[in-house]
Formats: sequence, structure tokens, C-alpha cells
Amino acid sequence: MPEQQPREFRGAGLGLRRALMGPLQSMDQDAVDFMEVAPENWIGVGGRFGRQFRALAERYPLILHGLSLDIGGPDPIDTELVSGVRKLMEEVGATLYSEHLTYCAAQGHLYDLLPLPFTEEAVHHVAERVRQVQDIIGAPIALENASYYAQAHTELSESEFICAVLAESGCDLLLDVNNIYVNSINHRYDPLEFLDALPLERARYIHIAGHFDEAEDLKVDTHGADVIDPVWALLAQVYARLGPLPTLLERDFNFPPLEELLLEVDRIRELQQPAITRVRQAGIL
Repeated sequence: MPEQQPREFRGAGLGLRRALMGPLQSMDQDAVDFMEVAPENWIGVGGRFGRQFRALAERYPLILHGLSLDIGGPDPIDTELVSGVRKLMEEVGATLYSEHLTYCAAQGHLYDLLPLPFTEEAVHHVAERVRQVQDIIGAPIALENASYYAQAHTELSESEFICAVLAESGCDLLLDVNNIYVNSINHRYDPLEFLDALPLERARYIHIAGHFDEAEDLKVDTHGADVIDPVWALLAQVYARLGPLPTLLERDFNFPPLEELLLEVDRIRELQQPAITRVRQAGIL
């Protein structure tokens, strides 16, 4: 694939999944503003899927959201993977690589995104690894606030831990609104207080997704359902604080027809509009 010029992303986006590749090929050009891909699924891919991927990369700005960097784990950083990510970024003109503030390996992949201890030691460990990755990428990466269901050890609060990692590493924030909502129910905290405790000035873009209600007091982050009204309301609060930050709809399985997914993309745009109006009136856009 010849290299593309970097393209900034804005507006409302959709996660590119292979199950959607067919419908996405015939989607109206203005149906989404950008797309997000997992680089592990596309590095070195050829054939029919590779051709379809390149066609979408020519139509839309792409950003990369990784699944297996293992930024908090004990094993050495997979520098071959990170080099492959940088090459893919150059090929598709992607301006951002993001990952999860978790670990997912220990002498082999664990196939899950597991919570880190909220400790000063973990902050220093993660920050050192982030700087190593950023040196290879040649730019700041963004880390996502993760959902979790149990926490082994805490010296810091979740928000304090996130703030400390970003401050020490120099990386940015991928703000996952659904994860804030899920964690606020599971760990019984106020989502707006948590939001306001984060370094929102470091947020590069937003994730929004659906989840599964295991019980009234237990939500499971699945990306396999529609976004619910309380999460949409929380997203509106984010826009009130941050303006119309680019926002990505995640859906990983239980796919409805593409037309139904695009209705949720349109809902993002509707919620962004008051913030767009405010910043235009202020002369920012």
C-alpha cells in the first residue's frame, strides 16, 4: 500500500470490523466521519480483505486502537508489534495510536484486558513502557480508561492513577464514556465527579458503546448492545465540558443492520451539535 498523507479526524466515527466489511463498501461517503481499526487485525493483511481495507483507508481518516500492547504487563514490550503499528500508521495516514490502560499478558497472552493495581509502582512501570512505545511511534499515544470488575490493590483512586500515568508518561487520554458509566455502577461512584477528576485537557477522542446488564448493580462492558440513555446523557455532559470531541461508536458483535448502527452514529452527531454551535460562536471552529 502506498503511504497516505496524515489525515486528522473529527465528528462521529465507527469501528471497522470484518463482519461489517461488506456493508461498509457501499455505505454513503458522509455516513461516518472517520473509522477506527485494531492494527493487529490489519498489519500485513492482503487478499480480498486487504483490498477492502485499503479502499476504506482511502475514503475515510483512520485511527488505530490496539488490543494486545500489554502496556501494564510484566513481559517486555513487543517492539516488533509497535514497529508494525508505526508502519501501518504511515501507510493509512493515521494520526493516532491508542491502547488500553491494562495488562493482557504474562508469559503469553491472557486474552483479556485485566486491571492494573492502582499504585505508585504501577504508575512508574506503565509510564516507562509508554515512553518506550512513544519513542518508536514518534508521537504521543492515547490510553483508554478501562472497565474492571475487581481490583487487587489500591493506593490511589482510579482517577488518581490515570492522572499520574498521563502526567509521568506524557501520553494522552482516550475517554471511554461507557466504561465510566459501567465502573460507576459496579464500584459505586458518581460518574460526573469521576469525569471531572480526569485530566480532560489530555483527551484526544471518545468511545461510546453498549453493555450487558448482569444485575442491577453489575454491568459488563461487552460492546454487543445498543448504547443506553444514561450513557448518552453522560456523553452530553462530556461535550458540555470538552466541546465536540471526535467520538467513536464501538460494536464488536450482535451486529444489527448497518443502517441501525448508523442511527447511533447520527445520535452522536446530534449530541455534538450544541457544542459545535458554542465553539463556533466563540470563534474556535
